[in-house]
This record gives sequence, structure tokens and C-alpha cells, in this order.
Amino acid sequence: MIYGVVVGCEIGFWIFLLAGLACRYLLRRPRLGGALLICVPMVDVILLMASIIDLRQGAQASFADALAAIYLGVSVAWGHSTIRWADTRFAHRFAGGPAPLRRPRYGPEHADHERRQWARHLLAWTVGCLLLLGGVAFVGDIQRAATLVGAAGTWTIILAIDFLISFSYTLFPRRVPQR
Repeated sequence: MIYGVVVGCEIGFWIFLLAGLACRYLLRRPRLGGALLICVPMVDVILLMASIIDLRQGAQASFADALAAIYLGVSVAWGHSTIRWADTRFAHRFAGGPAPLRRPRYGPEHADHERRQWARHLLAWTVGCLLLLGGVAFVGDIQRAATLVGAAGTWTIILAIDFLISFSYTLFPRRVPQR
């Protein structure tokens, strides 16, 4: 059941985002567009409630519950910037807004960008792991919640690898290719 809710919430995220931007820029209805964009985070609340209900009913914590926590962490860390990214592109394409800035690809600016992205990953990990550990406490049985603990451990390893890659650009910045 939770897998379906996770997929449905991801689809709902993009539907509300695109509908909000379409109303704002294509239909010239900024209030309606804003209302639809406010619904985007509500999708996360639905996912959280579904996961809590699943665990409350005595189900063994599954990878789907871990995926829900990871999804929520990523949504907190990158949700607003994803909406801003899409809004900038919609405004440029449909409302004559300025062209979106490209992310830096070389030099210290690229290294700084990579460090900031890692900081977002750290925020996602923090929120997600707090939810995972909250799920363990909520279940109250480490055996039934072993999947949640395992997901937190795996994500910690991924975060460490991301740290090494992201901060390597500080020591070894990308150079503009010679032509």
C-alpha cells in the first residue's frame, strides 16, 4: 500500500506544481496558481500520515516506509528549490521572464555549488533519519523496524560518499577545457 502512496505522492507533487505554474503563467490566474502551489507540500503530509497509519496498524516496517521517510527528507531539502527552478523556467518560457542562470561548471564557483548541494543532502539526511528513527520509536520493536535502521545506515554511507565527491572539487577544482 505504501509503495502506491509514495508513487501517488510523487505524481501529485508534479501535478500540483505544473498545474500551479500553468495557472500562474498560461491562464494568467496567479492566485489560483499560488493556491495550487501551496498544495505541493500537502502531498508530503499525506505520505507521512499514510506511513504512520501503516505502522500504527501493526505492520512490520518495510522498505516502503523507509522510502517514505527518505522522500520526505528530500522534499524538505530540495522541494522549494525545485519549485523555484520550475517557476523560473516557466516565467522565462511563457511570461517573458529573464533567462534562468546556469549552474557553474568550472572553478571555485562549481566547488561552492557542490558544497551547497551537499549541505542540502545533509539536511535531507537529517530530516529523513529523524523520521526513520521516529518510526523505530513509534513501532517500539527493533526487530519489526530493522528495515528503517538499515535504510538509515545505507543512507549514511551514501552521504559520506557524496561528501567525498562534493568536497573533492574544493581541493581539485574542475578546469575549463582547453580548446
